[in-house]
Amino acid sequence: MPGIHETRRARLAALVADQGADFALVTRLVNVRYLSGLASSNAALLVGADGTAVLGTDGRYAGTAARVCPELECVVDRDTAGALGSRASGRLAFEAHDVTVEAHRELAAKLEGVELVPLGRAVEELRQIKDEDEIALLREACAITDRAFDAVLPFIRPGRTEREIAVALERSMVDLGAERPAFASIVASGPNGAIPHHVPGARVIESGDFVTMDFGALYGGYHADMTRTVAIGSAAGALREIYDLVAAAQRAGVEAAVPEAATKDVDAASRDVIDAAGHVDDFPHGLGHGVGLEIHEAPLLGYDKTGKLTDRVPITVEPGVYLAGRGGVRIEDTLVVRTDGAELLTKTTKELLVI
Repeated sequence: MPGIHETRRARLAALVADQGADFALVTRLVNVRYLSGLASSNAALLVGADGTAVLGTDGRYAGTAARVCPELECVVDRDTAGALGSRASGRLAFEAHDVTVEAHRELAAKLEGVELVPLGRAVEELRQIKDEDEIALLREACAITDRAFDAVLPFIRPGRTEREIAVALERSMVDLGAERPAFASIVASGPNGAIPHHVPGARVIESGDFVTMDFGALYGGYHADMTRTVAIGSAAGALREIYDLVAAAQRAGVEAAVPEAATKDVDAASRDVIDAAGHVDDFPHGLGHGVGLEIHEAPLLGYDKTGKLTDRVPITVEPGVYLAGRGGVRIEDTLVVRTDGAELLTKTTKELLVI
């Protein structure tokens, strides 16, 4: 997508000029990929305020760079930051949240007459609003996730372990076209459901358990994220009531996710539903986060977060209630904020499934 990447670099160049810098040195690999298309373990990008750009990578990726981003001059050097920085002059903005103190010291020693200034999270801010090509990749990642859930449902029954279910989900996603799982899948059964980020283990699923599954597919570099909670054999008692509560809170959060909504207000839309039922202390995490080339991106949705949503920003909405020693429920969708209402990308039913 050379045209898209050129447009993205032009947007960054404008921000560099606005900051009074002459160049930006992009070293976060995910940001280099966003601006150039090159996915690698060693790369950097020098973007001038005038819109010029030079890519740096080492010999392992030189051929890939020539194929993926032929419009860019490519400097082949293992010290990508140093090689590109030496081409800068004046004020060079760098990604201070990525460059270590040691790396900064080494870079400054090589760049005589160049003033290093922080760039801030300029590229991450650009990445929040997705273009339609990015959303199409997210849509397919989420569709694979939906299909994997449907494929694995018959496998979930008493006698299976959490780990077996997690492996089945991950294998199914890859079989259905994912590059790999977007993150390490969570399967939490019975009392383990009270641990939001439980690591699936050897616990055997039992009749009467609620089982929470948090998983997603990676497709074209873009991450899906979905959580569903199912009941095994029966769905009665306190956790059934908790399920209905979380489902109501999740609907409220999705409805509140509109352009110009403050992220803390979207969180409050869900959290207030849970608070009114007396369980606010059992919802210990934020409501959601942005998704894209990373599984956790800006914006973050929480009671203490700042910022507003914008059209074409993909986020998750994932309230949960966790009862220590008893179990828990979380329901999560990936959606895109739209001016005419949220576009749900994960479409698996949120009705409580008893299997």
